[in-house]
Amino acid sequence: MRAELPVTVIVIAKEPVPGKVKTRLTPPFSPAEAARLAQAALADTLHAVASAPVARRVLALDGAPGPWLPPGFEVVAQRGNGLDERLAAAFADAHGAERLPMVLIGMDTPQVTPELLADAAFPLISGEADACLGPAADGGYWLLGLQAPNWSLLHGVPMSRADTGSAQLRRLRDAGLRVAMLPELTDVDQGEDAARLAAEVPQSRFAGVYRQLAQAATVSAV
Repeated sequence: MRAELPVTVIVIAKEPVPGKVKTRLTPPFSPAEAARLAQAALADTLHAVASAPVARRVLALDGAPGPWLPPGFEVVAQRGNGLDERLAAAFADAHGAERLPMVLIGMDTPQVTPELLADAAFPLISGEADACLGPAADGGYWLLGLQAPNWSLLHGVPMSRADTGSAQLRRLRDAGLRVAMLPELTDVDQGEDAARLAAEVPQSRFAGVYRQLAQAATVSAV
C-alpha cells in the first residue's frame, strides 16, 4: 500500500448543467452533449484524485453534487466573483486545521493521473518548492500548488487568456517563491481538444462519451 502524502488536493468544478459548462464546445456539440463531456471529464478527474494517496480531497463546487462524485471528498461551495477570486477562495477554504500544502486542479483534464498528482505534491512536501504550476497547451494552467493560501498570489491574474499561465508564473516568482514546473497538458476547451484527448486516453470515461457522440453524429449524417 502506498504511503499517504500529507497534502490536500482540491478540484474546482461546476456542476455539469447544459448551457453552463463547456460552452466553447458548442458547436460542434449541443449544450446537452457538452455537459455530458464535462461530466465525464469531471468524473475522470475525481476518480484520479480518489485513487491518489493523499491526506485530504476537497471539491470546490459551483452547484450541487451528483452521482458523479465518489466518496472521500469534502465539498465546499465556490465563492467570489471572477475565477481569480474563486481560486483564491478555494485555497483558503480548503486549508483546514491541518495546514497541509495544497494542489488545485480543474475539471477539464481527464488525462490526469494519481502519479501526476503525486509528482506535483512532492516538491511542496519536501520543501524543495513553495509552489508548483502545470502549464496548459492553450497558455493557461491545469494545476497550481501552494504551501499556504495567499490572496495576493491570485487576485488580479487575468484568467482564460493565452497569457494566463505566464502571468500566474510571474506573480509567483515576483513574490519570491520557488516554483516547480509540471508537464504541459491539454485541457478540454474546443472541439479539437476533445478529439485529441479522447485519442490520448481511450480508456477514460471522457473518451467513451466522446466516441458515443461521434458515432451518433456519423449515423445521423448518413
